[in-house]
Amino acid sequence: MIKTVFVASTEPYSGKSLVSLGLVNMLLGKAQKIGFFKPITGQSIQQKKDNHIDTILSHFDLPIAYDDTNAFTWQEAMRQVDTESQGEMIDTIIRKFKYLEDKYDFTVIEGTDYQGEGAAFEFEINAQIAKNLRAPVIIVISGEKKSTAQIVNGSLTAIRNFDSREIQVLAIVANKVSEDNVQDVQELLTQQISSEILVSVIPENKSLQNPTMKEVLEKLNGKLLFGNEHLSNQVDNFVTGAMQVPNFLNYLKENVLIVTPGDRGDIIISALQANLSTSYSKVAGIVLTAGYQPEEPIVRLIEGLQTVVPIIAVQTGTFETSNIVGAIRSKISSGDTKKIQLAIDTFNKYVSIPELDKRLITFKPSGITPRMFQYQITNWAKSNKKHIVLPEGTDERILKAAARLISQDIVSLTLLGNKDEILALVSRLDINLDLNKINIIDPHQSEYYDDFVNTLYELRKTKNVNMEMARDMMTDVSYFGTMMVYKGFADGMVSGAVHTTQHTIRPALQFVKTKPGISVVSSVFFMCLPDRVSVFGDCAVNPNPTAEQLAEIAISSAESSQRFGIEPRVAMLSYSSGTSGEGEDVEKVRRATEIVKQKRPDLKIEGPIQYDAAVDPVVGSSKMPGSEVAGRASVLIFPDLNTGNNTYKAVQRETGALAIGPMLQGLNKPVNDLSRGCTVDDVFNTVIITAIQCQDK
Repeated sequence: MIKTVFVASTEPYSGKSLVSLGLVNMLLGKAQKIGFFKPITGQSIQQKKDNHIDTILSHFDLPIAYDDTNAFTWQEAMRQVDTESQGEMIDTIIRKFKYLEDKYDFTVIEGTDYQGEGAAFEFEINAQIAKNLRAPVIIVISGEKKSTAQIVNGSLTAIRNFDSREIQVLAIVANKVSEDNVQDVQELLTQQISSEILVSVIPENKSLQNPTMKEVLEKLNGKLLFGNEHLSNQVDNFVTGAMQVPNFLNYLKENVLIVTPGDRGDIIISALQANLSTSYSKVAGIVLTAGYQPEEPIVRLIEGLQTVVPIIAVQTGTFETSNIVGAIRSKISSGDTKKIQLAIDTFNKYVSIPELDKRLITFKPSGITPRMFQYQITNWAKSNKKHIVLPEGTDERILKAAARLISQDIVSLTLLGNKDEILALVSRLDINLDLNKINIIDPHQSEYYDDFVNTLYELRKTKNVNMEMARDMMTDVSYFGTMMVYKGFADGMVSGAVHTTQHTIRPALQFVKTKPGISVVSSVFFMCLPDRVSVFGDCAVNPNPTAEQLAEIAISSAESSQRFGIEPRVAMLSYSSGTSGEGEDVEKVRRATEIVKQKRPDLKIEGPIQYDAAVDPVVGSSKMPGSEVAGRASVLIFPDLNTGNNTYKAVQRETGALAIGPMLQGLNKPVNDLSRGCTVDDVFNTVIITAIQCQDK
């Protein structure tokens, strides 16, 4: 029974951290508890923590103590070898691994970084560890600056070396392969390697391989003068500014780092101006050498600019500084969420998850964790891709979420807004959005405009809407986007990052309307708590529902819970549990519970019940012994908007829970509302749940 996998390389800078990130992300969608173990770390004596362990633990919020994730630093391991204590070293590694294995459903092990002097010796240590831990391996080979033949031969040699030591190879990943060689490498490896071994080829990606300005600052040990907010800028090229300005400008390339003496005010100013100009490529940053800093008039001029790239001062000369910059190897660090997400997206794109899944054990523990939930809904959305319209196409959060959705191929998208404005924003904010894969529609200029106006007029003329009013309304992105959904040009809509809830859903209520048998539109949040996912309804739409409406909300929420893979156990919340309480409010909840039982006798439901009795097993068994719901509720229905909205926000704040939603229930076609304080993650997740709703149509 496989409960672990070993990510191994045979050389430095292979990019195995990308594979580890992708693996952990994948497995967190399959199992409740994932461990991570790097037996021998690459940290120096000066470093307190290994960079990659820190990245994995912090990004995925794994509840593992750092000391449990490793056994030795490389220097400590070498001391063990030198004193002929290698057996004791392996014993320690096995003991520490077994501790993790007993606590976690699956453990990802990562091999050494090959920062030592002997690659063959280091390979032998990794092979010993993998064999002693009985862990199958995923081999990561670097294709950087290698020919097709070199990559293929290196891969075959690595597989043979593990096979000869009776270590099972699950997969081979050829990483950083030149775009021109990708297809050849894939075909040759597939032909020459056993079909039992998964072959994946990942093309080289500058965004992963090149350093950020923060890494440049740290490597040069420089002093940051300006541009702290842009330290995430990526450096794809660098140039020495030692010539006259006209000649210097000819050497500017995209995401360029300029290395120049600090007294070259002309170079500094022209570089900053070029960065602001649409005629020149983006400047990543400036390094000022030889201990010089800009003179006071130059500093005053820079301070008056709205956008300033990072400017770093160093003591070293221009030639030495350029050599150091050229030798920088980028690492994926815990704070670099953009690069981490890109690594995960790259893994998902180029490694066949279903095929890898077949080679790994799949766990199905009871309940569903937040990471499992997010992994599951993303896969559901991908399985039947839908078209979502985003009316607020000029909002930065919308554009960043759109970039993630498109890069992961989760949905098709239409953005509403002025095309030139959207293109300018994407360029200025450096958003990696493939504009060839989205639709951009300006309602004022759209070929659909007249048809949509006529349709709106016909639908609303009995409500005193004349043709002129219809024309005016259809210039509103909310009306236009909703009409796209109504007419079938889009499957669903997500809005509200800029507009109010009323502005977002009013058009849907006017002509998309509710499903047959549904009298009220309601909402749910998927509350991703540390150990479970709960459904909260209604926390966004209905201020004070009647008993009949409350029953309808409960049934809709239970159906939503079921649809999203969460077994519905419905708690009708009130300020008292069972038959103890009296009063109009508790009576409403009691009556609503009875209505649900009559309409849906198949549902597990309890009410009225207090929140603690609904979610805490000890309190639940004490207050309502024998209940199928008490202490185990997965769907919590609040009696009114005031209670629901405040409770979900309190739970979110106090527990750090991720709240996905609100998701509107009851409409004929999916339209969902964002909060105006939403994050990029909120937009991303809401589009995914909207896409899943669309699959039911």
